[in-house]
Amino acid sequence: MSEPSSLEIDRQHIWHPYSSIGSDNPVFHVKSAKGCELELSDGRRILDGMASWWSVIHGYNHPEMNAALKQQIDTVSHVMFGGLTHDPAIRLTEKLIAMTDPSLEAVFFSDSGSVSVEVAMKMAIQFWASQGQTGKQKFLTVRNGYHGDTFGAMSVCDPVNGMHSLFASMLTQQFFAPAPATPFGEVASDEDLKAMKAMLQSHHGEIAAIIIEPVVQGAGGMRFYSADYLNRLREMADEYQVLLIFDEIATGFGRSGKLFAYEHTQIVPDILCLGKALTGGYMTLAATMTSRRISRQINEGSPGVFMHGPTFMGNPLACTAALTSLTLLEQSGWQARVNAIEAGLKQGLAPCAELETVNEVRVLGAIGVVELKEPVDMRYIQGKFVDAGIWVRPFGKLVYVMPPFVMTPEEIERLTAAIHRVITVHHRP
Repeated sequence: MSEPSSLEIDRQHIWHPYSSIGSDNPVFHVKSAKGCELELSDGRRILDGMASWWSVIHGYNHPEMNAALKQQIDTVSHVMFGGLTHDPAIRLTEKLIAMTDPSLEAVFFSDSGSVSVEVAMKMAIQFWASQGQTGKQKFLTVRNGYHGDTFGAMSVCDPVNGMHSLFASMLTQQFFAPAPATPFGEVASDEDLKAMKAMLQSHHGEIAAIIIEPVVQGAGGMRFYSADYLNRLREMADEYQVLLIFDEIATGFGRSGKLFAYEHTQIVPDILCLGKALTGGYMTLAATMTSRRISRQINEGSPGVFMHGPTFMGNPLACTAALTSLTLLEQSGWQARVNAIEAGLKQGLAPCAELETVNEVRVLGAIGVVELKEPVDMRYIQGKFVDAGIWVRPFGKLVYVMPPFVMTPEEIERLTAAIHRVITVHHRP
């Protein structure tokens, strides 16, 4: 009897994201990766339009990233952060404080984006509790949002389209306003904020914070909306004494065309969640940043400490990856690269808008979205994209790309042409 193949072992024993064990949905075996390409075990090379879920901004197998991690692993790969510290965490903290608004000067490191959201929610609750306002335990957010898969994060994801309805009876019931309707680049209307204002008027005594993805709603629909909406939201948060949390796990570090999406606005959040591209896709690491006002208030209240502490908090390898990635980002001329990607995506995806099966094409920074009129058949279309020489991972009605920032104009053209070709051939009405 022959030994099972690697892919068969995978199929029979391993869960992939939002999948079932034993599923016949295709899974492709990656042998190696370099630049913007993945090499599969059968020898095919495919251009990665996803940057491994928006994180590998410098491409794969980057020599400076590799060298920094090799050096760090010979020094210290991990040490507990309770009572100890180390240079990679200290230097990374300095870098993050220098890159963000001066008001954001307290940093909490965690393992993943979902956990950074949990940490932000805990910060908000503990901030108010330390002032005796223990009733402020809930959160206000908007429909079509996505903030992660852990329980606190799930509770502020869209309750209908957020993939977590199975757990509804266990989740804290939060407050949801309609998703912003004003398009990006336009001034927000009073009507667009009417429901949000009404909820704040009625429930501000229960609400610790508003949490929202600024400008770009990611996995909840890849929607781009008015930055002015956020300016107005800041005013209302201050008026009704609730904090403002920006989840920039997907948009941070240049993805939207600004270093941080909040830079499209005239305001700064009280708490900022970062992840994904933070380490250039090399390691799992996230950061939650907040103001001195909030950190000081938490310190002064009971129990006088912030109540969270992951085992791998501030992992030296992950901090080294992040510090190196952010240094590369600053030195790379990222703004010109993102502008070039935006121009290439607009030009390359424009023909998709002419297809009868397409509802809309939209581009912002290094994000390109083709919204179809009907959901894709993942089992079918995933293989067709691979056959076309690209890696694109659609969901629902959305075929979207967030390529590495090092992708060349020729590669962007190759990526977008393949998307158009696959949609044209395989999504006729």
